Amino acid sequence: MRALVQRVAEARVAVSNAVVGEIGRGFLVLVCAMEGDTPETAQWLARKIAACRIFKDDNGKMNLSLAQTGGAVLAVSQFTLAANGAASGNRPGFSRAAPAAEGEALYETFCATLAGEGLAVARGIFGADMKVSLLNDGPVTIWFDTALKSE
Repeated sequence: MRALVQRVAEARVAVSNAVVGEIGRGFLVLVCAMEGDTPETAQWLARKIAACRIFKDDNGKMNLSLAQTGGAVLAVSQFTLAANGAASGNRPGFSRAAPAAEGEALYETFCATLAGEGLAVARGIFGADMKVSLLNDGPVTIWFDTALKSE
């Protein structure tokens, strides 16, 4: 799986001009299931993100996790993270993304695991045309790719 995590002061996602998910301080997580991913992959990624310490402590050092700050997660599915931008031509390919039904199940597992870590989780709508807005905090943006993980 791939995820792009942005530390935000606030974020929201709308579908057909209606807000379907919204948070204050926390993480906006754009997430994509890839071919071959499993529920265990989704759980590992969610736990890794939940434990990520990128909030400032009293000394101004990025040393606090989301749970330690009382923040929330806005999780938005985004199959375009599977893009092969280095392919020949100018149109990226997305064939490495998991098929839609598998991707949705893995997205749900990812969100449920975050919630199981004690985090408030708002969501987009899988497969919908979404409008995402955010107020970046920092900015701080972290890229996760489970294909690159070490056990």
